[in-house]
Amino acid sequence: MGLWTLLQGFLLLANSLAILNEDRFLAPRGWSLSEVSGVRTKSLKGKLIGLIYATQYMRMPLILLNIITIAVTLVSG
Repeated sequence: MGLWTLLQGFLLLANSLAILNEDRFLAPRGWSLSEVSGVRTKSLKGKLIGLIYATQYMRMPLILLNIITIAVTLVSG
């Protein structure tokens, strides 16, 4: 397993976090941003929710990274 494969794996993980819908998936399970406030943001659950929302905020750079990854994979084989 090389560095390129590891980076592709992290990109796939970021893509999976970016497509989670708050209304249909996160809120019914208690993982919405409004559920975690104040002191609870320091917990592991609060940090994971923050990571999910940060990834959703960065969708455009993710699209660009996906395009670059696809192009490099097509060229290198």
